[in-house]
Amino acid sequence: MQVVSIISTKGGVGKTTTAANLGGFVADAGLRVLLVDLDVQPTLSSYFTVDRRAPGGIYELLAFNEQRDAQLVSSTNIAGLDLVLSNDDKGQLNTLLLHAPDGRLRLRNLLPAFAPHYDLMLIDTQGARSVLLEMAVLASDLAISPVTPEILAARELRRGTLQLIEDIAPYRRLGIAPPPLHLLINRVHPVSANARAIQHALRQIFRDHAGVHVLDTDIPAVEAYPRAATLGLPVHRVEYRRPATRVAPAALDTIRALACELFPQWIDRLHTVAGKHRGRRSHAKPA
Repeated sequence: MQVVSIISTKGGVGKTTTAANLGGFVADAGLRVLLVDLDVQPTLSSYFTVDRRAPGGIYELLAFNEQRDAQLVSSTNIAGLDLVLSNDDKGQLNTLLLHAPDGRLRLRNLLPAFAPHYDLMLIDTQGARSVLLEMAVLASDLAISPVTPEILAARELRRGTLQLIEDIAPYRRLGIAPPPLHLLINRVHPVSANARAIQHALRQIFRDHAGVHVLDTDIPAVEAYPRAATLGLPVHRVEYRRPATRVAPAALDTIRALACELFPQWIDRLHTVAGKHRGRRSHAKPA
């Protein structure tokens, strides 16, 4: 099972949208995906229709070390896409984990319970520095940080997200290296010269930065993404052809390119995904 956290210390950059669309696309490729909502504002928990709601969620997992699927894992209306709901509405987990001896490593220690059942775990996090955010990063094989092409977002990236990665570096002494950080430039306006200039500057800044990589795929600012969220669908099912009047590619092509860049081990399966949903399918066990 590959574990990927979607992180940023800045809110509103598109973490939840990224998690939902990547998760839905990979699930439609026939792989088994578990979304984990660590945000106290549970947007991801309400993105998809839930067909079966588990009695518990992230609070039971982290506060009581609950590991039974039936108690934790809810099923969405997307075949192969499950969800651990955010149910820490009072924000108690940060305080609990702050004072726990294993606080920042708790999720990492619980991952073996999920590994036999899923190919991919995507962790959506809150847009602020917290123990929960550090815990998610330390549990991950890879971290993705969406960045909007704005100067303030670029400054916050260096001050917040990159500082977080540096601060958890001492865990190397325990054999836990911080995951590679992939920067996803999000909401790019094709006709904005300022956005393109910042995009180019970010690529230049991190060209030789060890552990930080700017993804070749970027996400254009097109109406399909908010429309898909309104419909509760992954965006590739909503826009699978490029409108004739637009330069930016179809959302299906963008998300496929992103998924192939992030998960080259599944590239053959990812290329089979069509925009039009062809019904529920069976899901093979992970290789």
